[in-house]
Amino acid sequence: MGTGMVSAEFSGDVQTILPKEIDWGDRDSDSEVLLESALRSPVGSKRLCDLVGSGESVAVLVSDITRPVPSRRLLTHLFSELLVAGVERDALIVFGLGLHRSMSEEERREILVEHYRRRHVEHDRERCTYLGETSQGTPVEIFSRVAECDRIVCTGNIDFHYYAGYTGGAKALLPGVSSTQSIIKNHSLMLDETSVAGRIDGAVRRDIDEAGRIAGVDFTFDVVLDSEKRIVHAACGDMVRAHREGVRVVDEMYKIGVEPADVVIVSPGGMPKDINLYQAHKALENVKDAVRDGGAIILVAACPEGYGNATFESWLDRCVRPEDAIALFHEDFVMGGHKAALIAKLSLEKDLYLVSGKNRDFADKAYFKHAPTLQNALSRAIGDRKQAQILIVPYGGTTLLST
Repeated sequence: MGTGMVSAEFSGDVQTILPKEIDWGDRDSDSEVLLESALRSPVGSKRLCDLVGSGESVAVLVSDITRPVPSRRLLTHLFSELLVAGVERDALIVFGLGLHRSMSEEERREILVEHYRRRHVEHDRERCTYLGETSQGTPVEIFSRVAECDRIVCTGNIDFHYYAGYTGGAKALLPGVSSTQSIIKNHSLMLDETSVAGRIDGAVRRDIDEAGRIAGVDFTFDVVLDSEKRIVHAACGDMVRAHREGVRVVDEMYKIGVEPADVVIVSPGGMPKDINLYQAHKALENVKDAVRDGGAIILVAACPEGYGNATFESWLDRCVRPEDAIALFHEDFVMGGHKAALIAKLSLEKDLYLVSGKNRDFADKAYFKHAPTLQNALSRAIGDRKQAQILIVPYGGTTLLST
């Protein structure tokens, strides 16, 4: 939880679900070699140093502090390629915030490290350029500083996403550096039944990829991380083909079939995945199908930044009962409010417990049962079951359970 650990005594049928170990064969385990090798052999594309012409400007899109992307390491290798192309000084690092808050100078420095001295800027949702519209009606409006550049390079990590199917690829562009209108229209497609975790052809992902083509994303550089946040795979090149190669690895490592359980104990995987409840919620979506009807999910998440989204919190304030949040969601789709509705819906189907170090009011307002310790939550969740089936999922932010 956060940067620490919690513990409890268990009885019953207990199973810990961990990412699968993969035999990488003769592939060098050194992640720096993986990154360099990927850039030398891009998927479906020329090398970046051959793709970018002399005198061209380049926007390099990177994730904000809420993502575990090793951006500093990706940038080191990308800028080596851009140096060969002779455009290193013309590159602009752009932090994609989506609908997230702005970052502090300290957070930007923490992400960039030695690259902090390079030109960088945060995405501004109010300063965007219209480039077209997707077939699903999403306006492609991207940060003007990005639109003005000759080339666009997306960076990120690939794991499951509860309505985009997977992170990575052109998601650095939409929602990363898009207008509020574009983001809300794209995210409203989560209401489509195909928009679920682990599905690559869902409505939201199709829309993201189409927006990337309209905007002219030239190159992507994504990594897959293991449970210790070490790089185990790197894929770069064509926006779609390289991304799908990474998706294959994610499925092999993190898509796990299980028997339904009475209780699932899940952690998003520590910081930054449990920086706030808005982010930690994703772990619930990844494990919800593995809980029997009438069962319980115990979410272990530090949430040092509280709820993490003003709209999310305002919906929790307005909607005292979970039924109220669900009704409001169907009446008026609003980003941020959607998470209140999703948690509300799940709370009517399962018993939800929150172990966070936060007070009872914090949990109650978000439709959870407050638990001061994991032991307390587990005892209450098991109840009078003689032989409860319990699943422990330490890395719920990246592990997708299916039955």
